Amino acid sequence: MRIIVGLSGGVDSAVAALLLKRAGHEVIGVTMAIWREGRYRGGERDACFGPGEAADIAVAKEFASSIGIDYHIFDCSAEYESSVLEYFRNERMSGRTPNPCVVCNRRMKFGLLPKKAAEKISYDYFATGHYARLTRLGNRVAIARATDTAKDQSYFLWDLSQEQIAHAMFPLGTLSKAEVRRIAQEADLPMAAKPDSQDFYSGNVDELVGLEDLDGDIVSLDGKVLGRHHGHWHYTVGQRQGLGLGGGTPYYVIRIDPCHNVIVVGTRDETICCEFLIKDINWQAIEPVNGGITGFAKVRSCGQPSVPVTIRCKDGIFDSAVVYAENGLFGVTPGQSAVIYSSDGAILCGGIITQ
Repeated sequence: MRIIVGLSGGVDSAVAALLLKRAGHEVIGVTMAIWREGRYRGGERDACFGPGEAADIAVAKEFASSIGIDYHIFDCSAEYESSVLEYFRNERMSGRTPNPCVVCNRRMKFGLLPKKAAEKISYDYFATGHYARLTRLGNRVAIARATDTAKDQSYFLWDLSQEQIAHAMFPLGTLSKAEVRRIAQEADLPMAAKPDSQDFYSGNVDELVGLEDLDGDIVSLDGKVLGRHHGHWHYTVGQRQGLGLGGGTPYYVIRIDPCHNVIVVGTRDETICCEFLIKDINWQAIEPVNGGITGFAKVRSCGQPSVPVTIRCKDGIFDSAVVYAENGLFGVTPGQSAVIYSSDGAILCGGIITQ
């Protein structure tokens, strides 16, 4: 088969390409260039978006040459600005917590990049270095959790369409991170010891919002003023650090009121949520249904989907639902993703938390 592989300059995508080549496939490396020099300052953290992109592309190019595969770079910077960065900016200004990786995967990595590649290259599948697996249930395909649950990235892939999943490959889905590192070291790959990318942006994300500080109140649930802040967009629901309240009581952000520039805080017990709404649902392993669907929820990128939930759609309306968690969930955050898994780790559906 002819397979294009999204190369980032990191060890995961490189090993994915290497394994496919060893399996006898015709492999072609592709990279989307998204950084615009001079537009943002960035920083020194390893991240998907930052000024280190040129060095990463150079490493990816060297790797492709070393294993004898073609390599192409596609300029996607304008589309990344309008699709991902504008989305991020608007969500933070609206008091919601964005999930740029989910948007980037759907619109850019599995959307624009393969589309641009198809204008120049004919191929059968698009592969990446994500830690995730594919599963088929009847006539549907779905993303499932990786064997290495500590590195699993399926949470960020819930919004992929059936067509995108059907043309995707995840060569690392059954491997552990240690195994991937070992393969890279044995093959003497230049990125074998490179640290993992941990962030969306290498600099301070407040720079992407681009607003001047604006002082406002931090209040308790009953409206008592506990402190001051410098702009609601600096905070996210569930945040504990950086509130500057002191007094011994650990407070968490419970709600953000962007219209009045107010941050509402409470104790951890007051953050527990037993019922919330999701919208823009994408159905993967199952067809949408009217009745209640049971599964296990994950509402943050870290942790495991261990909390049992039931989701219910209104009759005939399958793009929104109410999620019920009898034992409650911590960190239910408007703007973030709620992903519902089956007991065997397949994504049943996912959606955006609204309230």
